[in-house]
Amino acid sequence: MTLDVQVRPALRERRARAAVAVLFFTNGALFANVLPRYPQIKADLGIGNTAYGLAIAAFPTGAIVAGLGAGMVIRRFGSARAAVAGTLLTGLAILGAGTASSVLVFAAALFLGGAMDAITDVAQNAHGLRVQRHYGRSIINSFHAIWSIGAVLGGAMAAAAIALDLSAGLHLTVSAVLFGLAALGALRHCLPGPDTEPAADPGAADPATGPARPVMTPSRRTYVLAALVLIAMAGTLVEDAGSSWAALYLSGSLGAAAALAASGYIALVGAQFVGRLLGDRLVDRFGQRTVARAGGLITAGGMGLALAFPSVPGTILGFAAAGFGVATLVPAAMSAADALPGLRPGTGLTVVSWLMRLGFLLSPPVVGLVADASGLRLGLLLVPFAGLLVIALAGVLGTRPAR
Repeated sequence: MTLDVQVRPALRERRARAAVAVLFFTNGALFANVLPRYPQIKADLGIGNTAYGLAIAAFPTGAIVAGLGAGMVIRRFGSARAAVAGTLLTGLAILGAGTASSVLVFAAALFLGGAMDAITDVAQNAHGLRVQRHYGRSIINSFHAIWSIGAVLGGAMAAAAIALDLSAGLHLTVSAVLFGLAALGALRHCLPGPDTEPAADPGAADPATGPARPVMTPSRRTYVLAALVLIAMAGTLVEDAGSSWAALYLSGSLGAAAALAASGYIALVGAQFVGRLLGDRLVDRFGQRTVARAGGLITAGGMGLALAFPSVPGTILGFAAAGFGVATLVPAAMSAADALPGLRPGTGLTVVSWLMRLGFLLSPPVVGLVADASGLRLGLLLVPFAGLLVIALAGVLGTRPAR
């Protein structure tokens, strides 16, 4: 008989978990502070839509350029220090973007911000997964939920600063200093030592991927890593569909009022947040594979029905179902990639994070091309397709974790 006993983590692990939560929170809050400033920045610089669009694209471009170097940075400096340094530099870059005197300075600051954000993203996830291994159960989804809370607070801070008529320089300086100090304070509570630990060795059990696995052949490892990348990209494709197209589809194709049209994205993000709050308990109970497959089914079924029988309430519910369904996909793919045997520390996590960002970059034009040719309703079939893709590939994820 096997006893399923959950041991209370030591004080050091609990403090480390809180520290990683702070890092995720600050990462979500920093960039959200500048987003509501974009219309004002565009007007102050006197630039057109084309120049503005090219400048905004500098952020994901910087993330893609720097993303593959994240693993090397983590191995050189450690995941905690890399995450905190990236947070500090991200805050400075966002301040530079908000106070830019020309479109070139604006684009350059966003490029730097994107590059630092990519390194921070991989580093904080790497340290979060390290803490998760100490806990012996899934906690990574809770960190991503806290990131969402940070993003909401950052947007609210920006809205309040604009309402109070604070200058962008003052507002973003306060943001950079406040969240920079929070990150520095979190550093002293992160786990000490290198990021190589016994739980990440081949043959060790991981709380999100399940019992120990035999050493993989190179071809099998390549297949698993590719499948994990596609699972993560499926999650980002659904997120982008909500942020880029939900309001446009509801208002343009279904005739919803502007205020109601915003409900599609709000429903997706809200349901995703709930899914991440519940995700760790579901993973511990049923395993990452089952949770991912169920999420893929909810995504495909919910959004598929909404597109098959179009209506405003049905579409809002469809986006909510999609957000809930993909809530655990990115954390699941990152967790599994980080535990792949035969890779240097941080390599699998870096590859998944980097290619996942390509999904954010490529999905809008793909949906746009289909929408121009056949209508946005057909373009949004990408969402249920992403759910079906997850169902097909979820076999690379772990079953119920061993205690």
